[in-house]
Amino acid sequence: MAETRTIARPYAEAVFKLAKAKDELPAWSGMLQLAAAIAADERIRALIGNPNVPARRLGELLLDLCGDKLTGEGRNFIVLLAENGRIEILPEVSELFEQLKIRQEGVLDAKITSAFAMSDTQLRDLVADLEVKFKRKIEAKVSIDPELIGGVKVEIGDEVLDASVRGKLEAMAVALKS
Repeated sequence: MAETRTIARPYAEAVFKLAKAKDELPAWSGMLQLAAAIAADERIRALIGNPNVPARRLGELLLDLCGDKLTGEGRNFIVLLAENGRIEILPEVSELFEQLKIRQEGVLDAKITSAFAMSDTQLRDLVADLEVKFKRKIEAKVSIDPELIGGVKVEIGDEVLDASVRGKLEAMAVALKS
């Protein structure tokens, strides 16, 4: 995966610069997500690298499946990837583009897992506290996991803030064993 990301990064950065210069970040985000979803489909993945399916034909197939949801530049990008035999990196290009877009917008995605349903006020307060801690706007996605027993677990990027009862019990168990 690291190799694919290394290959995908220059493409994502180039598309990001183009989209930013033309003030089309949301449009490009949508186009890349669509193309990435199609490229990630198991039927398309089976065609990637198939010697009976030339890269150009694979690109044409992808363009047909995207239909009119791509701009001219979006279509050119797919053709470029196809000509370079890089259709398989579309999911990584899309993911890296989203990371660049989020960094540009100054928004962090937070995955909040709670043992119980949170009220709007509780969620608003938690998000406000996280925004102060990270000095960025937070976009929260909330899920419920009764196995946490109580409290919440917050994941932002590679940082995990575990304030759940289950997390504290596990930490206590580790401390007692050592």
